[in-house]
Amino acid sequence: MMKPFVHHIDKELLGLKMLRLITGAVFVFSGAVKLIDPMGTVIKLGDYFAPDVLNLAFLMPYREYLAFALIITELWVGLAILLRYRPRITFVVSLLLTGFFLFLTAYTLYTGKVTDCGCFGDAVKLTPMQTFIKNIILMGALLVLYRFYGNAPDPRPMPKAMILALSSIVFLAFGIWTRHHLPLIDFRPYAVGKNIRKGMEIPPDAPRFKFRDIWYYRINGKVRKFTSEEAPWDIPGAEFVRRESQVVQRGYVPPIHDFSIENDSIEITDSILDADDIYLILIPYPGKLDARDTLRLGEVLKRLKRNGRPYVIVSADKGRLLDQWIWNNKQELYFMDPTALKTAIRTRVGIMHLKNANIISKETLKDFLDNRKI
Repeated sequence: MMKPFVHHIDKELLGLKMLRLITGAVFVFSGAVKLIDPMGTVIKLGDYFAPDVLNLAFLMPYREYLAFALIITELWVGLAILLRYRPRITFVVSLLLTGFFLFLTAYTLYTGKVTDCGCFGDAVKLTPMQTFIKNIILMGALLVLYRFYGNAPDPRPMPKAMILALSSIVFLAFGIWTRHHLPLIDFRPYAVGKNIRKGMEIPPDAPRFKFRDIWYYRINGKVRKFTSEEAPWDIPGAEFVRRESQVVQRGYVPPIHDFSIENDSIEITDSILDADDIYLILIPYPGKLDARDTLRLGEVLKRLKRNGRPYVIVSADKGRLLDQWIWNNKQELYFMDPTALKTAIRTRVGIMHLKNANIISKETLKDFLDNRKI
């Protein structure tokens, strides 16, 4: 059996060292962009746990804890690889973690039920195929590193263990802070400084979606599939069953494609985007509101009214506590697509300040009140 090439850091081969450093850096980068916006990973896990995907509804209540555990583990693995901390343990954990990511990306690629696995958060968008290839390459790199580093000793494990432990505590504290505020760096199309109308534009030369209709007709008791060219409706005795539309060619999808504000009787999207000055009170999780949220919401609206600032309350749905609060305070409620709301704001209730469709600021209720801007 071939002995490992690496017995001591001074004897580490240049090629293996470069591979190790690049691999460790990939894990650190992937974990860091998730840590900047941990709620993005929480939302992504929720997508995978959904009944029509992996059907792991029993994990839904724990998805936030699982997301933080996943992010901290990814960062720990990346630092451990860079530090060459206990190689055998480090590479076993990294292989298990990458195997988990590989399963998710393979599932995404095969089923198409989740269009983005979120491996680099919102910082770097990859297609399912690109993500799958990336994970295959990463798995291959880890297997090579495990082959040559797996049995190598760690001459200084204690200082490295302390560095990793302290780093993990800092990572966790930063993630919790971000969870209760908003991401320090916003990679999403609703970032401060961006224009919503521009984000909705489709360039004139952009590729367009092409669709093909598939028709199902019952003929002599059997359901058969036809294309439009076959004109099954002209077949004598054919009975229509259903029609499906298939994407033949994917077109350009603008960064913002689901921004629409409406209620049961009116759509106000254009008037919102044309407003010279307006505050959107965004509530992506109405079912999670508590009494403290509604008290803060009431105080925010008092300030806005006192200073003559126009506002609109936008929810993903009617939550029990929200519905009662709206009724008691005689407020009008509008609605937006839940995915769009979760993309726009990463908190239970957030405030977006718009001027002519330009995003001037975004804050949580607490930060808005603490900053006393109004």
